[in-house]
Amino acid sequence: MCTRVIWPDANGAVVVGRNMDFHQDLHTNLWKLPRGIERDDRVHGKLTWKAKYGSIVAGVYDLLSTDGMNEKGLAGHILWLAESKYGDPDDSRPQLAMSVWLQYYLDNFATVADAVEWTKTNNPQVIPMSDPTGGSQPAIHLALDDAQGDSVIFEYIDGELKVHHSRDYLVMTNSPSYDQQLELVKKFQGLGGDDPLPGTCNAPDRFARALYYVNHQNQPADSEEAVAAMFSIIRNAAQPYRTPDPGKPDASQTLWQVVCDLTKLRYIFGSTSRPNIVWVDLPEIDFTEGSGEAKVDLVKRLEVENGLSGNITKKFHRHAKFHIASIEQAKALGEAVVKAKAAVDDAKKVQEIVAQKYTDLVGAE
Repeated sequence: MCTRVIWPDANGAVVVGRNMDFHQDLHTNLWKLPRGIERDDRVHGKLTWKAKYGSIVAGVYDLLSTDGMNEKGLAGHILWLAESKYGDPDDSRPQLAMSVWLQYYLDNFATVADAVEWTKTNNPQVIPMSDPTGGSQPAIHLALDDAQGDSVIFEYIDGELKVHHSRDYLVMTNSPSYDQQLELVKKFQGLGGDDPLPGTCNAPDRFARALYYVNHQNQPADSEEAVAAMFSIIRNAAQPYRTPDPGKPDASQTLWQVVCDLTKLRYIFGSTSRPNIVWVDLPEIDFTEGSGEAKVDLVKRLEVENGLSGNITKKFHRHAKFHIASIEQAKALGEAVVKAKAAVDDAKKVQEIVAQKYTDLVGAE
């Protein structure tokens, strides 16, 4: 479930790609979030801040940020990690709900180094939350990368925050934990070992292929060629639509892909089911405080015929708010989904019930 790759020396450009792999549609839209937005930790509200930097983010159900880039070229990517254990809640530490974990960094930091310094100094704790779709509790880790080619992976293993910070950490997938991935990959040809490059959808195999191909690139003629090369790398690590494997009822497939040019500040998005490529040029976006939050509705407007394609920088429309769900709101939405599915068989009716619940929760805050 998911792959992230950074190419930090693409002939003067820094280019990052990621696959979003999941077993159901995430109703992803793109959002413009300006400077000056006041947020809190979405746990108890003890940690508060005002966004220093504007960002473009890809949302999940318009409830949380799962991928994005800010105006300084810091990008972040949420991926699944089943081994994540965040520890018992500790009120003495800064706490962040999963839903706002990525957004905190995009709002507050220009570089990976600054983000790492704050993280090591403050030892924040991520607080797990219910799946607002009624599924199992998410387990995630976070990668950050910046326009200088720096890279960090944050993981919580057995309750302890692990910080893997190095320009050499080019790839992140899923299980096992990052330190183990770095050891497993050494057995493959071109990466230190003799085994042939693997071809399955398993996370260690995707890790090996992505690392091999990002390490075996010719220098591109320009940034456009670098972007094309990155798309080819993450497509090689993508997961096809398929029947579930034995013992794994929820087969993940690649839903969408992003390539970020952190040098030119271009955020490029491609959907698997609605395969028009669109992009946003952040230098042309008005991120000034008070300019308002805005949305490109990819769910409705990314049709193959007569849908959006190409540069959509001017296609954002003002929207009241990108409402990042709190711990309690995610729990309430998950319970509403379970209750609605038990009461009605029609999927559309379930969506309507849950949408009304969401509206009520937001209105009550």
